[in-house]
Amino acid sequence: MSDLLKEIGKRKTFGIIAHPDAGKTTLTEKLLLFGGAIQEAGAVKSNKIKKGATSDFMEIERQRGISVATSVLAFEYKGHKINILDTPGHKDFAEDTYRTLTAVDSVIVVVDVAKGVEEQTEKLVQVCRMRNIPMIVFINKLDREGKDAFDLLDEVEQKLGLTVCPLSLPIGMGSDFQGIYNIWEHNIQLFLEEKKQRVGEAIKFEDINDSKIDEEIGEKAAATLREELELVREVYPEFNREDYMNGDLQPVFFGSALNNFGVRELLDAFIEIAPNPQPKESDTRLVKPEEKDFTGFIFKIHANMDPKHRDRLAFVKIVSGTFKRNENYLLVRENKKMKFSSPNAFFADKKEVVDESFPGDIVGLHDTGNFRIGDTLTGGEKMSFKGIPNFSPEHFRYINNDDPLKAKQLAKGIDQLMDEGVAQLFTLDMNNRKIIGTVGALQYEVIQYRLEHEYGAKCTYEPLSIHKACWIEADEKSDEYKEFARLKQRFMCKDKYGQPVFLADSSFTIHMTQEKFPNVKLHFISEFKQD
Repeated sequence: MSDLLKEIGKRKTFGIIAHPDAGKTTLTEKLLLFGGAIQEAGAVKSNKIKKGATSDFMEIERQRGISVATSVLAFEYKGHKINILDTPGHKDFAEDTYRTLTAVDSVIVVVDVAKGVEEQTEKLVQVCRMRNIPMIVFINKLDREGKDAFDLLDEVEQKLGLTVCPLSLPIGMGSDFQGIYNIWEHNIQLFLEEKKQRVGEAIKFEDINDSKIDEEIGEKAAATLREELELVREVYPEFNREDYMNGDLQPVFFGSALNNFGVRELLDAFIEIAPNPQPKESDTRLVKPEEKDFTGFIFKIHANMDPKHRDRLAFVKIVSGTFKRNENYLLVRENKKMKFSSPNAFFADKKEVVDESFPGDIVGLHDTGNFRIGDTLTGGEKMSFKGIPNFSPEHFRYINNDDPLKAKQLAKGIDQLMDEGVAQLFTLDMNNRKIIGTVGALQYEVIQYRLEHEYGAKCTYEPLSIHKACWIEADEKSDEYKEFARLKQRFMCKDKYGQPVFLADSSFTIHMTQEKFPNVKLHFISEFKQD
């Protein structure tokens, strides 16, 4: 038991989220650099198809150079095992990112100093706030001209609805950038301009009024720094770990990941304050990491795109106990026992088979089609973890079978791709027509390509003008609901799990519906049913 507690105490599992191009991957690489793991670690990228490389879909992937998968990276730093989930920033794959957030215990939000808070960041932070995930904000690219530090802090507070607490402050910005004052450790880290890639030694100061500061950075910059620190003390709350852990306070660090600047400060503070593996709520009870029986849930399934190898990898986040190779575990939804002879763990620069893994770890299991996103695995207990959300898609199209002889293959393909969480399927109540909803338009081409190459089924799409899918919470026996269902019957459908959904054609329709039918609640996330 003490071994388990020791392993839990060593682990930190977090995600890095940001708008594309805010410097997320650069920051990840620099964190690995400090952990002594320079190469990208066990990144689970889609395997490129050997044969059909000229196809449109692959062409798209090549042209746009985007990563369609969350990478799992792990490294050791100062006696801690740190698991990073680096998410795709591209908004067409946002759903993957949202789900990844269910598997992390804390998050680092990267903000570009010049662009400030961007749309994708707002959406992702909203998800973190919904779950009270502890967040640290890293304001990146300080070596470029950007917004004033205090304007940025205001923007983060207002746009993201956060309560910030700066733990470092920049000295100058862009061409005047001289370094960072680390409030957390009371020292100044100077930026050696001529060596660009090298970071100066941190100079410790017990007193901010020390005249040596003036010698190091010049009187004018030193006077500005003292004023700004005074302002920070007056305006912003002091750091309180409990508030941070509850998601009520967000520490902010400044730096430049590209130039290795401010990254070590971020990492050192992170391992000190960030949470170890946390308990997770199931449908029957709260599961704590230190329990001896294994439990875990699947937050991501990644299918190999090589048609010659139909292997899929299911990613399991371990919540409690120890996961052992070749032991029998219960897949709760199917009530079926399974054992895994080659569970993969992801270390700095390789994927390897592991004999045991602990809470906080991410394990890849080879899957022949048994798993769905959100599935729970246990040592035998019957319970399911809550909270893998479906968000309302942004795009909707009818899907039609292009080859009547392949109806079975098409149904199977759609079913499996939806299990993987590529998109969402809605079936109209009126005529059973199938509608596919996705977060990004690019997904339609991915689905079409994979149906043809992996399942031998061809499909076409028909446009459909829908604004949002709204999951319905209402008393289905009430007269109000019956009247609502009668009036909206053309837009009523069921999702993959049989939950009633209303497809609204505009935000005006949603507004009018909510006014007219106050007891029919419309949700843009399907998780409310399980909470």
